[in-house]
Amino acid sequence: MNDMMPSWVEYESVPNTPPIPRTAIVPAAGLGTRFLPVTKTVPKELLPVVDTPGIELVAEEAKSAGAERLLIITSPGKDGVVAHFVEDLVLESTLESRGKAAMLAKVRKAPNLMEVSAVVQNEPKGLGHAVGIVEAELDDDEDAVAVLLPDDLVLPGGVLEVMARTRAKRGGTVLCAIEVPDDKISAYGVFDVEPLPDAANPNVMKLKGMVEKPNAEDAPSNYAAAGRYILDRAIFDALRRIEPGAGGELQLTDAIALLIEEGHPVHVVVHRGTRHDLGNPGGYIKACVDFALVRNDYGPELREWLEARLKQD
Repeated sequence: MNDMMPSWVEYESVPNTPPIPRTAIVPAAGLGTRFLPVTKTVPKELLPVVDTPGIELVAEEAKSAGAERLLIITSPGKDGVVAHFVEDLVLESTLESRGKAAMLAKVRKAPNLMEVSAVVQNEPKGLGHAVGIVEAELDDDEDAVAVLLPDDLVLPGGVLEVMARTRAKRGGTVLCAIEVPDDKISAYGVFDVEPLPDAANPNVMKLKGMVEKPNAEDAPSNYAAAGRYILDRAIFDALRRIEPGAGGELQLTDAIALLIEEGHPVHVVVHRGTRHDLGNPGGYIKACVDFALVRNDYGPELREWLEARLKQD
């Protein structure tokens, strides 16, 4: 999956730049209420897309783009998400003794991806608060972080690299967008953008502002947030200066809006591939079907069954 590169990519050319920031953040402190009752005991991020948890797919994306460590933001008692990335030597020994080489390789994959650790968000105070508590975990020389929302699977890989190169050329903060049709736009945070006349890639634009879940007639564009961010370290100061919104939560979008207002460069990279929403059961089912269809072990039989099943309706 992550070895694939979008055919539309035309990189902003900056030689010898690192792929993405060293630290990637995955906020995973939510209760997963849309998946109840299963999320009473199983974290939403561990629900399998075919046979691989969504959180592992997101970690693979970060790793393939060059991140060196993953900080997973969890809530008290939600230890299973990080535990997925810890070696299970008993299980590995059992599989090895039984000659289950393929299964053993799958089990070893997550623990060997990258350095993974947890940062606990003790109170559910919003995405902005979750990102803000990570500041103390960063090294002094880290001037930016990547944030990947685990509800979003962005395929094929490559958009994080484009975002990093955009930041290297233009500075500041870079967000990922997808293009959404008018009849769906009201479900998203929508970007107000303007083209860059000097951009080699027309999918790189300047961000002027954001509107949360507008009516189609009020939407400033059809470009919606897609759960991938490269945030300049200035975001932490902005988060300290914004006021909590509804429910006492700190909104990351409010902090980004403050940076824009103060002249901080913020840009958007439009992803022209596929996005799956794992945050609700309907999107999750689509992702499972899509991933299964391209696999040699499940795809042919599933396709045959689907075609026969759909003919019954």
